Amino acid sequence: MRSAALLLALTLPAGAEVAPARVVELEHMVTQDCGSCHGLTRRGGLGSPLTAEALSHASPEALAAIILDGVPETAMPPWRPLLTEEEALWIALYLKQD
Repeated sequence: MRSAALLLALTLPAGAEVAPARVVELEHMVTQDCGSCHGLTRRGGLGSPLTAEALSHASPEALAAIILDGVPETAMPPWRPLLTEEEALWIALYLKQD
């Protein structure tokens, strides 16, 4: 999975570039922080599944907006204080390609 993530870091659209060192941190965040609600295998838990199949209907931009701003009246918090827009888009693309 790591080589796919590094390849993704190199092929993101302009304006969504993430440094390779940050890619490692974001992968860890997805596993640990997202996984704490969405399940370590991302098949669901408190939060909905985050598998590529479950997210196939959503655009990367829409997913990035959810990541950044959260979902009101749910357990999904806003991550904007900790992530840039480019990083949120990277996570969205990462989730959709897995």
